[in-house]
Amino acid sequence: MKKDMILMTPRELQRMRLLDRVLESQLALQNAAVAMGVCYRQARRLKAAYLAHGAAGLAHGNRGRQPPNRQPAEVRERILSLSREKYEAFNDCHFAEMLALHEGLKVSRDTVRRWRRNAGIGPKRKRRPKKHHARRPRRSLLGEMMIWDGSPHRWFGDERPPCCLMAAIDDATSQVLALRFEEAETSLGYLRLLQAVLKNHGIPACVYQDGHGALFRHDDHWTLAEQLRGKQDPTQVGMVLRDLGIEPIRALSPQAKGRVERLFGTLQDRLIAELALAGKTTLEDANRWLADVFVAHFNRRFAVPAAKTGHLFRRPNQYELTACLSFRYEAVVGNDNTVRLGGLVIDIPPGPNQRGYAKAHTLVRQLLDGSWQVEYQQKVIATHPPTELRAPLKAKTKTEKSKGTTNWTWVYQASASTST
Repeated sequence: MKKDMILMTPRELQRMRLLDRVLESQLALQNAAVAMGVCYRQARRLKAAYLAHGAAGLAHGNRGRQPPNRQPAEVRERILSLSREKYEAFNDCHFAEMLALHEGLKVSRDTVRRWRRNAGIGPKRKRRPKKHHARRPRRSLLGEMMIWDGSPHRWFGDERPPCCLMAAIDDATSQVLALRFEEAETSLGYLRLLQAVLKNHGIPACVYQDGHGALFRHDDHWTLAEQLRGKQDPTQVGMVLRDLGIEPIRALSPQAKGRVERLFGTLQDRLIAELALAGKTTLEDANRWLADVFVAHFNRRFAVPAAKTGHLFRRPNQYELTACLSFRYEAVVGNDNTVRLGGLVIDIPPGPNQRGYAKAHTLVRQLLDGSWQVEYQQKVIATHPPTELRAPLKAKTKTEKSKGTTNWTWVYQASASTST
């Protein structure tokens, strides 16, 4: 650029023309001040600068200078290098956070975005126009409503098999209450997720959930007892929620539970990249890392305050933390005082007030640690060491079928192949 060339904005050109008319006595300075949108004193300053320096006196003094907060070129090149290599899977906002957290480089998201686009690095995903859905107001208290769901995805990268991330969040604050990786979205996964919520926060008042088969029954079979009661028995997870006093509310569309759906969208964008950065490749290691590191950091970034102070979480007792979180089976004690579930045999010792329990109807529980206990009249009468933890199956009972009627019961999976 030549030294005698001066860059001016349209506003500065207009001021120069008005001041020329003032100097030629064609326009009063007071009227020129009104036309320039400045006060009379500022108009006098502009006139003096124009007389002293010409057009350069009207140009902004910082024009052509480097801003004092401009990042050095080597910092820009280092950030772009990190973007192409170590943080390739991170979006602009997430990348800026990781630079401050792990690299000691505090750069704004807008700066990161501008540098990346100028270097030809496109956005991680394109923004789509949003569809219109009516907004469901948040609950006002922490613990008033929990939302949970599962998201099958390739969370550990395209080279590893997919798994399911189970998530529970609070509706009032969007606070993540628990996160767990499971092989699939199953009853066992929901019970383990609920166990984490109970240990870390307490028992929520209600839970908002979709129509997954682990949460709601979809069969049209009604036993005689259910017909007389006018209500079907719940699923295994439903029985746990009932005993804990948690009201289940069914969402009729994915949009209805949009907060947990948006959570999974954010996690698919952020968590996959952070898992790779942390070197977590197994479900066991990843679950420990989620509980110890990720959840707290994520909540500090995304949780919002509740509308009201206080909470509705209820502190669970020891029974609710252990025996209540279990798979349940109904069984009749044999003449040899044993309970049989397929190949599993549980011996029942003599009771304090009776010699044996033959023909007694009992409730058999398998706890989340795999151990077993047999209950009779709400008292534990026998236990058994842990075995493989597997969710029950619904199956027809042979005794009822042989009498011409059909009944259903929960069957231990080890014996499911023998059921009809």
